[in-house]
Amino acid sequence: MKKLIIAGGSGFLGKELIDHLNNQFDKIIILSRTVGKDEGKINYRKWDARTSGNWSEDFEEADVIINLCGKSVDCRYTKKNKAEIFSSRLDSTKIIGEAILKCKNPPKLWINGASATIYTHSEDTPMTESTGKIGSGFSVEVCKAWEKTFNEFNLPHTRKINLRISMVFGNTGGVFPVLVGLTKKGLGGTMGKGTQQVSWIHIDDFCESVKWIIENKNKSGVYNLVAPEPVVNKKLMALLRQLTSIKIGLPATSWMLEVGAFFLRTETELILKSRYSYPEKLLNEGFKFKYNKIEEALMSLIKPH
Repeated sequence: MKKLIIAGGSGFLGKELIDHLNNQFDKIIILSRTVGKDEGKINYRKWDARTSGNWSEDFEEADVIINLCGKSVDCRYTKKNKAEIFSSRLDSTKIIGEAILKCKNPPKLWINGASATIYTHSEDTPMTESTGKIGSGFSVEVCKAWEKTFNEFNLPHTRKINLRISMVFGNTGGVFPVLVGLTKKGLGGTMGKGTQQVSWIHIDDFCESVKWIIENKNKSGVYNLVAPEPVVNKKLMALLRQLTSIKIGLPATSWMLEVGAFFLRTETELILKSRYSYPEKLLNEGFKFKYNKIEEALMSLIKPH
């Protein structure tokens, strides 16, 4: 019996992965703070992502554990929110690692979420797994601590993968529906200078790359989950206006974004930081992207008018 365990499986990425991997496993267990209704091969286990519990019994002889836990960074960076952003990532990673250490027959693979925002602001230099320069600031410190916690676990019988995930474009959650919604309201103009790179990956390629990593048992370490070709903000917003048939897109300067972010209870870093990550390992090791170009990706997600 092949068994998959997903922590944080009730979020956008978790739900999409479960749908995509459903046929690969006989049993899928979702670790969640809110327990849903068991249905067929999908079972829920209640956990708080901090303390051990009965859920750890399922780790025995599990094939894959995927941890996607973490409070959304789409919030104001107050002292309370900062603490929760840190703890939600570090605590869940730590308790999973400790549970694996206690297993007599440990899981074969542990995939842990991470973020491509660990790299420095870059408009012209691609950040690869081997040459990428680590940045600075609050978000980067979160990423560094998150990966450090994961890397501290020495698990000789469990393959470990760290996913540095870029912006995942899909219609069922994440940032993409927000961008489309702003565009339809006439607010889809250039944001800031518009020269900042947006590193993205289509939800289909995100799910398929995770499946590829699971199936290729010689893979380990850090992977950038990002399409090969980033897009600058100015072009991205222009394409969104074109595909939604919205002619007006009011531009937003940096100070306007600061004001807007305050009222939307978020931070401008999510929009203004230039993220230029590159999937060197995926490409070198033979993964084939379905959506390399932003135009094709957007056209698959936005229904023509």
